[in-house]
Amino acid sequence: CPNGLAPTTSTTIQLVLGDALAVALIEDRGFSAQDFRQFHPGGKLGARLHKVDDLMHAGEDMPLLPESAAMSEVILTMTGKRFGCVGLVDDKGGLAGIITDGDLRRHWDDLLQHKTPAEIMTRAPLTARLGSLASSALETMNRRKITVLFIVEDGRPAGVLHIHDLLRAGVA
Repeated sequence: CPNGLAPTTSTTIQLVLGDALAVALIEDRGFSAQDFRQFHPGGKLGARLHKVDDLMHAGEDMPLLPESAAMSEVILTMTGKRFGCVGLVDDKGGLAGIITDGDLRRHWDDLLQHKTPAEIMTRAPLTARLGSLASSALETMNRRKITVLFIVEDGRPAGVLHIHDLLRAGVA
């Protein structure tokens, strides 16, 4: 300090040495991001390491229908599952497309009930891969201005992730 009493330089040097030792030990012991997540699961940094698998809705919770479904089924499923979308699967179980509530509004007319889902769905929708980081899914959602992503494994839907799931988990 200006009075020559408080050891400001030496305390700063100690902080630098402590950080350097910590980084050297992390590298030497192969301490990974997943190890960090295990020891700090509740913090902001740990939340950034969530995987989509940890937060997605799977099984019966997914809004899925076959491509051949009637438009009335699409609307009922979209309303019942409350994600604002329905994923459409082909005969091999692959995700063929998605219909969002926005798609319904854009195609709304007296003939909507007579259209097929294939006529209004978005083919090859944006997805995230099973095992990917939730922060990466959030980045995709923000960049593309969407609120839902299907999580796929080998092209088949494994889950669905809503932006609210990411916000609740502290990923944002």
